[in-house]
Amino acid sequence: MPEFEARTVKEAIEKGLSALNLTAEDADIQVLDEGRSGVFGMGIKPARVRIVPKSAADEALEPEDAVEPTPTPSPEEPPAQALVEDEAPSSPPDSPLSEEDQRILALATEFLQGVLTHMGLNAILEAEALPGESPSYRVNITGEDLGILIGRRAETLESLQYLTRLVVNQHTHRWHRIEVDVENYKRRRESRLERLAHTMADQAVREGRTMVLEPMPPRERRLVHLALRDRKDVRTESVGEGDERKVTIIPL
Repeated sequence: MPEFEARTVKEAIEKGLSALNLTAEDADIQVLDEGRSGVFGMGIKPARVRIVPKSAADEALEPEDAVEPTPTPSPEEPPAQALVEDEAPSSPPDSPLSEEDQRILALATEFLQGVLTHMGLNAILEAEALPGESPSYRVNITGEDLGILIGRRAETLESLQYLTRLVVNQHTHRWHRIEVDVENYKRRRESRLERLAHTMADQAVREGRTMVLEPMPPRERRLVHLALRDRKDVRTESVGEGDERKVTIIPL
């Protein structure tokens, strides 16, 4: 598995993501050694991380933004939902958080609270663990005048999320899936993108021409691909480079 070394953990992660042409969203990152700065140039030890791309089942759609089709159960197999209903849940839905969950959420909220205090923002942090989901943890920031935390195309919010994951990772030596949101921006954006995707797909079919959406970050492009993957009258592709990469909806 690919391993990368650099002076610090952050630099090693950035080096590996760049070499593999991945974003932090699309990679599983494990810190193997935090390194050592040494004294007077002696005893220096580089930080070392292992980075592997996520599987397609874990939303690894870059660089082609491909979406795996939904599997169809064979006639001999009962539907997946029936199997789940027959299994006894490992723990009740309202079971208390484990010590590990509490620690991870505490680290995330402590870091975020420090950022908010430094910026002079008065906000409330709502943290929760999401068993069996991805991401596994979520922190939603609520308050007034928090648009500065979102930024253009949510770039500031994504950076804040990345730094939160990095801080938690440095303390736990594992890469945790933590989502940071502001006033439920991401969930509201998801709903709008899904509606937009179907509206533009309908227009593409009606007019018989390819529709091109605005440039979007990888996460939002994936949402559009996923929203339309079960439609039989259109297909989607991503075109462009870098910040100008966008989704096209093509009638069949």
